[in-house]
Amino acid sequence: MQPLTGEYNFTRLETVVYGPDKLGTLSHHLKRCGASRVMVVTTKTLGRSKLLERVKAVIGEMLAGVFSETAQHAQSRTIDALIEEARRVKADAFVSFGGGTPIDSAKVAAIVLLGGRMPRGMELYAQATGDGRDFLHIAIPTTLSAAEFTPFAGATDEKTREKHGVGDPRLQPRVVILDPTVTTETPAWLWVGTAIRALDHAVEGAYSRRQNPVSNALAARAIALLVAHLKPSLSTTGEDEMYHRGQCQIAAWLSIFGGTNTRFGISHALGHQIGPMWDVPHGFTSCITLPHVMRFMADIAPERFGPIAEGFGVRFDADNPRPGALECAERAARFIAGFEVPTRLRDVGVPEGELARIANTVLGEIRVAQTVDREVKHEELLALLKAAY
Repeated sequence: MQPLTGEYNFTRLETVVYGPDKLGTLSHHLKRCGASRVMVVTTKTLGRSKLLERVKAVIGEMLAGVFSETAQHAQSRTIDALIEEARRVKADAFVSFGGGTPIDSAKVAAIVLLGGRMPRGMELYAQATGDGRDFLHIAIPTTLSAAEFTPFAGATDEKTREKHGVGDPRLQPRVVILDPTVTTETPAWLWVGTAIRALDHAVEGAYSRRQNPVSNALAARAIALLVAHLKPSLSTTGEDEMYHRGQCQIAAWLSIFGGTNTRFGISHALGHQIGPMWDVPHGFTSCITLPHVMRFMADIAPERFGPIAEGFGVRFDADNPRPGALECAERAARFIAGFEVPTRLRDVGVPEGELARIANTVLGEIRVAQTVDREVKHEELLALLKAAY
């Protein structure tokens, strides 16, 4: 048996505050980090919400402005507007309030404010340059996308409808506040979709060829928490609801905490292209693609499904791992089918005639990520997409 070797790198995340009514700690952390002119970055829906008034009240006299025009998949035109507004009000910190859209938009805007640029063409990540300054970002998520736990973000080129990435250690939010009381207005479809996205993080981190002991342990726990608490988070009220929603937030945190080391695989790469091209939420792309990719990976790396099996409560034989790996895929499919979410590409308006083009585009991202043990062929990816159609 070969001894374990590897390297695990941490991000600049300093503090995760979790529990009901922890929103009130925001002012303390802003002051501790030296913020003086804070811009809230959110969505149009939350911009009309009473929840936003709670956020603004906690920020108090440090509030420099609110930008509530972020659009799904972090569209470049809205990020350009955010950058312009941040410069106008001389913001020195962002508080993102919402899901992956405002969180990613704040990250991409920050990379430009730090002297970088938005990515174009086929580059996977654009990096900031400049004098080493940081741009403070505190995240208050209202979904389970877990974008708040990485220093990476996606931005959609509106001309091509393709999504590209930005990455820099300074883009990691310094503080994350997981308060289940601010998730109560999140629509059920969005809550479930982003929960499946978190499941996707955990699964793809576990079977990545870059997997490590930390990500494996967290992935197993994240899957178990989602299986146990997602349904009750939608069907309970009062303190019980806050408990189950809080457990789902912890699951999202655990699902991606090792992701900056493992990176993600085919399911994520498919979502990055399908989502912005046909305006499909990333959570829904995971609902559609994850079980099919799991079946594919069960033939490539079944031995790495152990943490996934642990999370789902599936019997797993390390000496004969493929049956257990395939059962994990079936268990994921059944779990997803228990919610009112799309499970086929045709359900979200993806034209069948576009599948070959999607496969060709996604192959590039898979090669760069290097999370699959061998080269994935175009015909294999096309067959997977047809199965998902």
